[in-house]
Amino acid sequence: MSRARIEIESKTMAAMVALYCRHHHDMHTGLCPECQKLMDYAARQLEHCTFANEKPVCSQCTIHCYSVGRREQIKKVMRYAGPRMLMYHPFMAIRHLIDKFRYSISTSLLTQKTR
Repeated sequence: MSRARIEIESKTMAAMVALYCRHHHDMHTGLCPECQKLMDYAARQLEHCTFANEKPVCSQCTIHCYSVGRREQIKKVMRYAGPRMLMYHPFMAIRHLIDKFRYSISTSLLTQKTR
């Protein structure tokens, strides 16, 4: 995965975790220890993504790179922060939606070619 793509994904994840932590753990600056551990784990997993430049958004990924417990934590954070990202981080949210749409289009085109 290119450095730019990793950084974009990492910044989006950090914004989502920070938003969740601020609203659930009353953290106004930084992250609580639990959320910091989750963010560190997510950053490590992202750094080792198998898809490299072709990485889909996590919700459309075919490989689950998070352990079961961490996957549930990430889902909880994303379910909460995802809809609120448009209000708090509109550019990140729009970029994420474009990436999701772009991946859906490319997947459907590949499916049509193989038929």
